Amino acid sequence: MQSWADSNDRRAQRTRVKQARVITVSDIRIIKKYPNRRLYDTAISSYITLADVKRLVVDGVEFRVVDAKSKDDLTRTILLQIISEEEEGGEPIFSTDLLAQIIRSYGGNMQNLLTSYLEKSMAMWAEQQRAFREQTRDFMDANPMTMLTQIAERNLAMWRAMSGVQKDTPPGDKAGGDTAGGDDEDTRATAAGKRPRRRS
Repeated sequence: MQSWADSNDRRAQRTRVKQARVITVSDIRIIKKYPNRRLYDTAISSYITLADVKRLVVDGVEFRVVDAKSKDDLTRTILLQIISEEEEGGEPIFSTDLLAQIIRSYGGNMQNLLTSYLEKSMAMWAEQQRAFREQTRDFMDANPMTMLTQIAERNLAMWRAMSGVQKDTPPGDKAGGDTAGGDDEDTRATAAGKRPRRRS
């Protein structure tokens, strides 16, 4: 009985492993490219356009474009087509000089280094964009009155620093310093039996 139970457990484990593999593979969206240049999205069982593929890229959906007949991976080719259309139809990212420098890097000893440099630069840029979006979201989610209060306090501190006014100094103390000093002097003279000085 124990051997039969162990056998069932092993079969169940193998089944779970196979199912996990199927799920992992299915996470990558497969798009087939036919000889007539049409793209077929197997996830939705429908033909799509380059604009639809671009939307998948923007949304962060993992996909792979394969030739419907040879099964060759055409993902890079499709992505280059999207970049070409964006560069020609909209505001270009790659200047003429930058494209020329990239072309000069092909086949040289620095090609792999350039690839690594560009990938790391884009990863850093994406991280900076993510951090900026989080800061913007935190600002929008914060209590507006709290934010206005903090801004007002910073502005007041800057004004005090520029004008030389101390935070705990009561108004008029500086201007009344001489008068207060004179009164104290007269009081001390009277206490000593002397005549107070005459003010002009």
